[in-house]
Amino acid sequence: MSLLSPSSFFFLSLLLVLPLSLASSYPYKASYRIDCGSATSTTDPFNTTWQADDRYYTSGATSIVSEPLHFRFPHEKTLRYFPPSSGKKNCYIIPNLPPGRYYIRTFTVYDNYDGKSHSPSFDVSVEGTLVFSWRSPWPEGLARDGAYSDLFAFVKDGELDLCFYSFATDPPVIASLEVQQIDPLSYDAATIGNNHILVNYGRLTSGSNQWGPGFSNDADDFGRSWQSDAASRSPNAKSSIKSVTTRERITNTNQPPNYYPMKLYQTAIVSSGAIQYNLAVDAKLDYLIWFHFAEIDSSVTKAGQRVFDILVNDKNVTRVDIFNSVGSFAAYSWHYVAKNLSSTELTVKLVPVVGAALISGLENYALVPNDLSTVPEQVIAMRALKESLRVPDRMGWNGDPCAPTNWDAWEGITCHPNKDETAVVISQMNSSLW
Repeated sequence: MSLLSPSSFFFLSLLLVLPLSLASSYPYKASYRIDCGSATSTTDPFNTTWQADDRYYTSGATSIVSEPLHFRFPHEKTLRYFPPSSGKKNCYIIPNLPPGRYYIRTFTVYDNYDGKSHSPSFDVSVEGTLVFSWRSPWPEGLARDGAYSDLFAFVKDGELDLCFYSFATDPPVIASLEVQQIDPLSYDAATIGNNHILVNYGRLTSGSNQWGPGFSNDADDFGRSWQSDAASRSPNAKSSIKSVTTRERITNTNQPPNYYPMKLYQTAIVSSGAIQYNLAVDAKLDYLIWFHFAEIDSSVTKAGQRVFDILVNDKNVTRVDIFNSVGSFAAYSWHYVAKNLSSTELTVKLVPVVGAALISGLENYALVPNDLSTVPEQVIAMRALKESLRVPDRMGWNGDPCAPTNWDAWEGITCHPNKDETAVVISQMNSSLW
């Protein structure tokens, strides 16, 4: 039997007398995992409980995918869809949330659940801002397998609205919804502010297969999953790239405000030549790129032994010396905002200066400006009016009456920006509503 050393005993004693608030590693507790279309709670192979959606949707109907055995998890097999009888606009509404920032992930799949062989066209908004657009026909693999999509958004009014807008008679569809409260200062919110939604255009782990909640037993406090970077690397550079791993402890991980997990920094790719990523983007938006490094090669023992430049769209944006910044076996991250894009492909290149280039992970987020929303007083008044008039579902009176501004407003009302263009106001109502 082994005995605790005096230092170990002191550390254990210290933990026992620490206040619970200091011993707790992650302070943000609001969390929802909703199995859309399911009437009962389910549990996935990672022992995560998914609750039924019966308290959160505004309307719609339920179904299951046409090939249930094709999907791994119960929450990927059930669906909620919104037929024309539900109206043009429908929502999931999560009430009583602490104001703050949230990670939001959806799983969307068609899999010919309705037997019509017609994947639907629809938009998705979060807090009144358009974030995803699905257009028919979907790529065959996407329609059959589905896809996870995620973003970070601020919820300021204590209620999250995730809304769907249908085109023609196509019914929007969703299989699951996850909502996780995160640190409000994460992803440089102090500089970027709280008036943007960060939409994930690529969250890559270097030298590893996909991992994270929903894909492995590996933890990430924010609920993020990390996808292998292999498919995003330039084919021209793949031959010189090697993967490296370590089981050593990496310091500076799981720390506020971003709480990056240690596993992210225990793998990397290295190359004596340039490492290049080709990332698909929407040229109309700016992108927040987050780089992750850790010096996990024990042969690097001092500054200056591994130095490389980072180029974004061929612009040299910084020079990196990991050891000089944080030493060895320690997490180091750096970020950059790419603006004024002229192409639907963004290139990120690591060019060696001394030794080989190395990277542990890369994130790429579209900075989507918040759309104007209806002034709160009118939202409250219109929801009360909806209840008193018993407005039928087919009119689509759900979510914000006027937002997103590129969708039609609630049927029977007209909206315009206010004088200083900081919000939208209802300027007219159709008398036929009365």
